Amino acid sequence: MNGPDQMGQATATATAARSGPAGCFVTVEGIDGAGKTTHVEAIAQRWAGRGLEVLRTREPGGTALAEALRELFLHREMDALTEALMVFAARRDHLVKVIEPALARGAVVLCDRFTDATFAYQGGGRGFDLAVLGQLEAWVQQGRQPDLTLWFDLDPQVAARRRAAARAADRLEAESIHFFARVRAAYLARCEAAPGRFARLEAGGTPAQVALQIRAVLEQRGW
Repeated sequence: MNGPDQMGQATATATAARSGPAGCFVTVEGIDGAGKTTHVEAIAQRWAGRGLEVLRTREPGGTALAEALRELFLHREMDALTEALMVFAARRDHLVKVIEPALARGAVVLCDRFTDATFAYQGGGRGFDLAVLGQLEAWVQQGRQPDLTLWFDLDPQVAARRRAAARAADRLEAESIHFFARVRAAYLARCEAAPGRFARLEAGGTPAQVALQIRAVLEQRGW
């Protein structure tokens, strides 16, 4: 029979599971046009409504330095190695100044893109050396990985039509369908390599249909 201490601990654990992923790092990934940004606000509101501190951020970005690097990254021509070095420099500043302190105080960090995007865009799209990216990942992150990654998977043709209807393209968004097909394949490889971390979402449906998939993933984790 459980004693009072054990019962209290079980109750506390159950309450934490219902309230949400305190101190967890959640990332949202997908090719441009997959619709991921549409759902980030709803996820944040879900957890904030349970009394959790939710930090929404993005990559490249999240700090003054990283946002300045983002502008250069999106609008200046550069080779694949320069791209990789720039995004990892921005990521290091982001981790040190924003992500790690937030996780340490028990906040949920909800980040629009993280390292999976670098492996997808620079590794898959550009064909850059994955071993070099892996070394940069090890140096910069020192073992830090997301607790959950929501991958909005979408056919590149559909994503291109969505982007064209929504906004003018930046430097990466202007790449070819073949580029985005490679990006998608690289995301799939990352998903298959870390199935416990990734949740693959079929992003071709309506916003309501995608939202149901997200809800099922979160509820399965007790979040």
